[in-house]
Amino acid sequence: MLRVELTTQLLRLRTLIAFAALAALPVVAGLATASSAGKRLNGQDGLFGAAPYSALNHAMASLEFTGPLLLPIVVAMLAAAIGSADRDWGILRYLYVAPVTRGRLLAGQLAAVVIATAAAVASVFAAGVVTGLAVFGWHPFHVVGAANLSTGAALGRVLAACGYLTLCLLGIAAIAFALGLLLPRGAEAVAVAIAFVVVASILNGQATSRGGLLHAVAVALPVHYWQDWPALFDPSAPAHLGPGAAVQLATVAIAAGVAALVLRRRDPAA
Repeated sequence: MLRVELTTQLLRLRTLIAFAALAALPVVAGLATASSAGKRLNGQDGLFGAAPYSALNHAMASLEFTGPLLLPIVVAMLAAAIGSADRDWGILRYLYVAPVTRGRLLAGQLAAVVIATAAAVASVFAAGVVTGLAVFGWHPFHVVGAANLSTGAALGRVLAACGYLTLCLLGIAAIAFALGLLLPRGAEAVAVAIAFVVVASILNGQATSRGGLLHAVAVALPVHYWQDWPALFDPSAPAHLGPGAAVQLATVAIAAGVAALVLRRRDPAA
């Protein structure tokens, strides 16, 4: 089932275009900032300010730029399509009568969601590294206001950041996948998933500045923790990724449980 899902979903023209669009952003950003190579970008702090110093700096700044909204939207679109495609194409009933159990079908689809999510992150990161090598070169990872990181330390933090970001995106991917199974049409699932990302992001931005009940609601949403990973490269404070990882895992577990329940009760003729 995994091979079928990867062939029918991840190799579709729509999916390839989405990955290409994600990869294009680091390329455009690298070309736009080529004149600042080896210098702090426009006096900014953090990953954005250090982006022109090296290939890894540029790649991580690209992930920080796409992480709050663009990456979640693309991942939600792909996951919702995976959840709804079989029913939209009218082949779900044939899968049920074929020697394919609903559990095996669900496992294959969930595995495809995980691979699609990882591929989305990898497309941005790989494009950032390749563009960074061509424009800025391979140099020690620069941290604004602190000493450069050694190659080993930088790679360790990069792997941790990419892993955490992938886990965060799996939270919204699982929600979109469950919506794809639950709602009548794939387009409706994509629309609801994207609306959730946008509304939750706005709510989180308001809650951060106001606190109170709104803040209490925001911290229960997976969106609240999506931008915790840049703290791995911030010398002023330690990164606390544990709470965010726990919320993402809980979100994935709940959404996967809902998806399993929906698939188990679904009428093959629906």
